[in-house]
Amino acid sequence: MSKPKFTREEALAFHLEPTPGKWEVQATVPMTTQRDLSLAYSPGVAVPCEDIAANPELAYDYTNKGNLVAVISNGTAVLGLGNLGALGSKPVMEGKSVLFKRFADVNSIDIELDTEDPDEFCKAVRLMGPTFGGINLEDIKAPECFIIEQRLKEEMDIPVFHDDQHGTAVICAAGLINALHLSGKKIEDCKIVLNGAGAAGIACLELIKRMGAQHDNCIMCDTKGVIYQGRTEGMNQWKSAHAAQTEARSLEDAMKGADVFLGVSAKGAVTQDMVASMADNPVIFAMANPDPEITPEEAHDVRPDAIVATGRSDYPNQVNNVLGFPYLFRGALDVHARAINDEMKIACAQALAELAREDVPDEVALAYGKALTFGRDYIIPTPFDPRLIHRIPPAVAKAGMATGAARRPIVDMDAYEETLKVRMDPTASILRGINARARAAQARMIFAEGDDPRVLRAAVMYQRSGLGKALVVGREGDVKEKLEAAGLGDAVRELEVVNAANSRHLQTYKDFMYERLQRKGMDRQDIHRLAARDRHVFAALMLAHGHGDGLITGATRKSAHVMQLLNHVFDAEAGDGAAGVTALLHKGRIVLIADTLVHEWPDENDLADIAERAADVAKHLGLEPRVAFVSFSTFGYPVSERAEKMHIAPKVLDQRGVSFEYEGEMTVDVALNLKAQEAYPFQRLTGPANILVVPARHSASISVKLMQEMAGATVIGPILAGVDKSIQICSTNSTANDILNMAILAACKVG
Repeated sequence: MSKPKFTREEALAFHLEPTPGKWEVQATVPMTTQRDLSLAYSPGVAVPCEDIAANPELAYDYTNKGNLVAVISNGTAVLGLGNLGALGSKPVMEGKSVLFKRFADVNSIDIELDTEDPDEFCKAVRLMGPTFGGINLEDIKAPECFIIEQRLKEEMDIPVFHDDQHGTAVICAAGLINALHLSGKKIEDCKIVLNGAGAAGIACLELIKRMGAQHDNCIMCDTKGVIYQGRTEGMNQWKSAHAAQTEARSLEDAMKGADVFLGVSAKGAVTQDMVASMADNPVIFAMANPDPEITPEEAHDVRPDAIVATGRSDYPNQVNNVLGFPYLFRGALDVHARAINDEMKIACAQALAELAREDVPDEVALAYGKALTFGRDYIIPTPFDPRLIHRIPPAVAKAGMATGAARRPIVDMDAYEETLKVRMDPTASILRGINARARAAQARMIFAEGDDPRVLRAAVMYQRSGLGKALVVGREGDVKEKLEAAGLGDAVRELEVVNAANSRHLQTYKDFMYERLQRKGMDRQDIHRLAARDRHVFAALMLAHGHGDGLITGATRKSAHVMQLLNHVFDAEAGDGAAGVTALLHKGRIVLIADTLVHEWPDENDLADIAERAADVAKHLGLEPRVAFVSFSTFGYPVSERAEKMHIAPKVLDQRGVSFEYEGEMTVDVALNLKAQEAYPFQRLTGPANILVVPARHSASISVKLMQEMAGATVIGPILAGVDKSIQICSTNSTANDILNMAILAACKVG
């Protein structure tokens, strides 16, 4: 699988648009009337202020302290970039804040402190303590990071956690539990070698010793070799604590007969000879970033019995901190913890290890494009796993309660798990899953409109994101010129530009089309004009002949016109069962609206077809389909012949015996609101509908555009469903990013 690539321009544009940076602040209370202002600020605010002053615990009830974590750095050890200083580290810290929100719904703010003096740093953080429920330290160089963390833990009454140390250690421990389980070894018997005596390395060794590894079985190495008892060169108190009684002096010596290798050092630090000298069923965690100490291929070459993990997402068993820190803090915050202690970290590692042994949900398998089962290539859960949010925090919270770190224990754990399940925005994992499936599919994507700069940018992004091969229909010179104007001149060599004028397949395409259209009033001259001069038709012919796996079109022409052209090559008309389904994403909900593309005024049978197409799309997106046939009437009131077909359509589905939920006719509020549904106890939906089948294309268009303009909903689609090949039609006002999203849907064959 190819590694995602991006240019400087793309990386900068990502941080610049739509607004500079990666997060913003939003109010959670209304601020519209004079009364609102009086309650939010003066004089109403005095009431909670006085209560908190009298009882500090109440800050967790009346302020955002209990769900607010500070990501704090001085930028002295920025991931793989060294000492960039406080301001240079801000994009990384903003990114970390966004990960907290995205994975565990923890609000987070980044703070960059402009000092390399540990005393000043500690004082600044300590003084900010009342604001936050927890402190996440990041990218601070060793040994200062040890001094800072230790002092702040002693001086503050909220969790202080240095993720570079303990985040890595927790995920490493989780993987190790399962790797040793698979190789039938006990941690107390294992000889463990660690290379890289920095913050992460020392924390990894400390945690696995807490879990039972024996001191003299653990050999730590740095750039000068083994850290043995009596060594004086390049030592400090943190390394000395792990000095072992051993004859070994080099990493090579240490590796002989070792059961486990843990690497947080540098690319190429481990040779194949070293791996060959390890014990049976060796465990190799080569976690150097971005390139491991030894690649899984090189290790397996000499030791097929090895279990290998790396820090990279393009290999199995990724040791990824995002599996740890969001959920550790979620659990700690929810019990108002004073600290994140070793027991909480070990509970997190054990919960992760247990999760990896269970059956993997379908949506994770879909996201990866393959079934994942516990074994040598799957010892750590994936960040895609939707169970992480409701499985890991409860384990952390329980450990916090058992060890006295919790100020407010959780009484009902089952109820707590339920609140965690609904806490996360499902749309994000759906989109992420689709991205991963697209990457696994590696589809050759045909971009029909190579004369449009947005389409060209999307094609470059598609290819550089490692999603597959981009085929652009256009003229080489024109494509080159437009890419250069967009600052992407170097991408010309990467894309494959296809031009009808010099395609060796043109005659085959024309014969195929003549066969299809000779009895529909088209002669050979008409066919030549269409196939050789119309990009939409030529691109569709490429797809029909398997010269690409998916097609993106419509960015430069109205969708009705594009559909007309596609119908010369495919059966994509209303009578062929085709339908357009648009996904609306808003405030953590996803609702599909159909038909938004093909049927002008569908009858009851068409509506049933549309419901089936939309249900297929929902399943592709990882949703359990619940269809509502919507109208201005609910179950026959008010009576109207216009609503009659919406009333009959469910009966058509009754006859067809479909396997998804459906109901109607009903108004939109009854379809989407559980409270409103309670007034109709006989209705069959088990929850809010996620598919709205509307009476006509005009009502679909009005609904989608109203949601987009007034509510700021994200719109994906219309997704063309019910056609044999994977075709997606963009709207004419699509951005390059919208076009890329449609290409990702086409790669996943959604619809």
